[in-house]
Amino acid sequence: MARFFGEHRAKADDKGRLVFPSAFKALLPSDGSVQLVVKKDAFDQCLNIFTFDEWNSRLEEVKAKLNTHKRDHSRLWRAYTSGIAIVSPEGKFGRIMIPRHMLESIGVVKEVVFSGCDFKIELWAKDKYEAEAMSDQEFSEMVEKILGQ
Repeated sequence: MARFFGEHRAKADDKGRLVFPSAFKALLPSDGSVQLVVKKDAFDQCLNIFTFDEWNSRLEEVKAKLNTHKRDHSRLWRAYTSGIAIVSPEGKFGRIMIPRHMLESIGVVKEVVFSGCDFKIELWAKDKYEAEAMSDQEFSEMVEKILGQ
């Protein structure tokens, strides 16, 4: 299982292509068979990018909590599994093509930030990423509040 960490900046071209960070690409199989699943985040204005295996693991985890014979469960499952794109880094440059409507849904104009979050990569419009960043003081307070004894 790939574990992604760090921030990487890139620019989207007019077709929605982005250069996938080489540090992240190095964590994936080099045989060209990599498939990544892109899905809008449920809470934040970003896209989540998962390896196909990690996405399947997440699907099984969610499905195990649902009873699709109940209307709300069925509706949640449909929403959870819709609106995804499957992309693969191209050749030696490692560009990925994110559908334009997905980039627009998170406010990407030109610049983006790939943020490694362990089992997934978050893709943000640069300005929204910077606006969501915690100050050092907020971070310290959150660590104490959530992780402190």
